[in-house]
Amino acid sequence: MTLDQASIIKLAEHIENSELEVHDITKITDDYPDMDWDDAYAIQDEIRRRKQARGARVVGFKAGLTSFAKMKQMGVETPVFGFLMDYFTVADGGEVATSALIHPKVEPEIAFVLKHPLQGPGCHIGSVLAATDFIVPAIEVIDSRYRDFKFDLKSVIADNCSSTRFVIGASMTPLAGLDLRTLGVVMEKNGQPVAIGAGAAVLNHPATAVAELANHLGKRGECLPAGAVILSGGITEAVAVAAGDHVSLRIQSMGSTSLRFI
Repeated sequence: MTLDQASIIKLAEHIENSELEVHDITKITDDYPDMDWDDAYAIQDEIRRRKQARGARVVGFKAGLTSFAKMKQMGVETPVFGFLMDYFTVADGGEVATSALIHPKVEPEIAFVLKHPLQGPGCHIGSVLAATDFIVPAIEVIDSRYRDFKFDLKSVIADNCSSTRFVIGASMTPLAGLDLRTLGVVMEKNGQPVAIGAGAAVLNHPATAVAELANHLGKRGECLPAGAVILSGGITEAVAVAAGDHVSLRIQSMGSTSLRFI
């Protein structure tokens, strides 16, 4: 780490205030170019601590940057990870107020819900499949706090990987008999398809992203708890949304989910 604790606390407050006050900021590495990956996750941890101190609960975790092409482009070898708070949740078919967001986008994802805890190191696809209770379709709403959605990886990790809202479907699908790699995904905006893909777009298998997340947390003495919702990463590119948009997602053999922006 290169940052002292005072700087970590200062930057966490700066980033979180931009979320809570709904205004953009410049990426933090402009002012702290020497910060490292540990600094970035330390800032994210402090943001989580601040939210928990105000009574919010962690209800899950997320993986981002789960495309091999995107990782190569960004010069990294593993995804990035963040946390999900209770106030991020949106009811299936519910509404999201754009007045609370800066420049929202949506991504189609496969979400895992665990039946028992999962902790690294050493987690792999088999570990994840054995620990999974069921899967559900999910739409993640991302909203970088950085101006014009422009950032580097250390800045976005510190910003909790642009996390802001998510919705999951009501159909709890068991894994038995499913090949998650081949499941077809269609996301529509206002009745028109805007994103089409398959589960293999996430690290060749979405469970790989969950294993990587468990291994990441294991190095920090944490685990994925039973009952946690885990967003395994965007299957397609993110799509911008605005007030008035209705977004729906259908995943083969898994059902659907939707939300509306107001």
